[in-house]
Amino acid sequence: MDAKSQQTTMIKSLSLRDNFIWTFIGNVVYSGCQWCMLIILAKVGNPSMVGEFSLGLAITAPVIMLTNLQLRGVQATDAKREYQFCDYLALRLTTTMLAFIIIIFIIAMSKYKLSTAMVVAAVGLAKCFESISDVFYGLLQQHERMDRIAISMMIKGPLSLVSLGVAVYLTGSVFWGALALGAAWAIVLLSYDIHNGAMVLGEKEKCGMWLQSLIKIRPRWDIKTLYRLAWLALPLGVVMMLISLNANIPRYFIQHYKGEYWLGIYSAMAYLMVAGRTVIGALGQSASPRLAKYYASQDSVSYNKLFYKLLGIGAIIGVIAILIAVLGGKMLLSLIYTPEYAQETNVFVLLMVAAALSYMASFAGYGMTAARYFRSQLPLFVIVTIITTIAAALLIPKLGLIGAALAVILSNFAQLIGSMYIVGLAVRRLK
Repeated sequence: MDAKSQQTTMIKSLSLRDNFIWTFIGNVVYSGCQWCMLIILAKVGNPSMVGEFSLGLAITAPVIMLTNLQLRGVQATDAKREYQFCDYLALRLTTTMLAFIIIIFIIAMSKYKLSTAMVVAAVGLAKCFESISDVFYGLLQQHERMDRIAISMMIKGPLSLVSLGVAVYLTGSVFWGALALGAAWAIVLLSYDIHNGAMVLGEKEKCGMWLQSLIKIRPRWDIKTLYRLAWLALPLGVVMMLISLNANIPRYFIQHYKGEYWLGIYSAMAYLMVAGRTVIGALGQSASPRLAKYYASQDSVSYNKLFYKLLGIGAIIGVIAILIAVLGGKMLLSLIYTPEYAQETNVFVLLMVAAALSYMASFAGYGMTAARYFRSQLPLFVIVTIITTIAAALLIPKLGLIGAALAVILSNFAQLIGSMYIVGLAVRRLK
């Protein structure tokens, strides 16, 4: 595929409002289905099964985040088109293979029991398919066509939920459920995402069937270009790994000191933070290309206006989440999961405080990435990770799940303050 065809866009960009609506709907469906996976494990199985699945996600997520290099964000904010999609695809395929090798190495070096190790490997395989879909999402996001991403997510969510649910129900095994989850994600990648990417690149008339899309969408293995792109994106990859570690470090300590049962309790409650992140992600992903264009054109007024509007929305959603937890947390946990989860309502309230800080920090992160401030984020998240680790090590052995929630609050507060400082530097540079 030559550069000319890669730069040709056969579809028009949508408005920011339309992109937000589509992204919001897609995220609601997809996140809701992922949440329902935990509910199924809690209802059909027990907290230990929830903990085993959550541990698989906690082990694989930082590895996938590191090797993903946040190429979706780099691509979406590549307003000057410095790299072609074939370059992003080649790098993502390379790093995804590396990710799976690292995951297998971690499993081999760990002391987990066989069933847990098999679950981690199956979850890692599933995340690899998701990672490849993500680079096609970056292409669509770059062209401000969030509707096509949303449709993919609305197909993938229910399909993965049914696949995991049926597999767990029939086998009573989280391992087979994770394998079924990976199969569902692979089907969506091959049958929809790749063909959709070909349409965006102007290959619609040439592709026709999905098999022809596989032939037309080819990576470009130019070593020098891949090296430059990897070097550009590496700081963001490390940052995303650190962000994932910040979320999962408390889980590692809970599993070590309290076991998989309490890890399942904590993970189920923590996943309710995703409800707010659905809106945050939809707005952030929709606004990122627009923020990047404002910053690239040195329009600091428009950049600030949109950025602080997003930040205010994050604060409002966070306050609503806290009020829900305080007023109806016990009833909500009992209804969604089982009464044994509702016994930890105090932890749930603290997690919603952490969520409020996280929502604002996430928008600040979108602001940094839109301004192409990649390397400045690295020292920030190193500091945040150190804070999380120290807080978890000191608080969880003594306070259990409450200590874990307090550690997350400290971590998210530090991230918010640091991110706002970097965004301020970026804006002052424009002025």
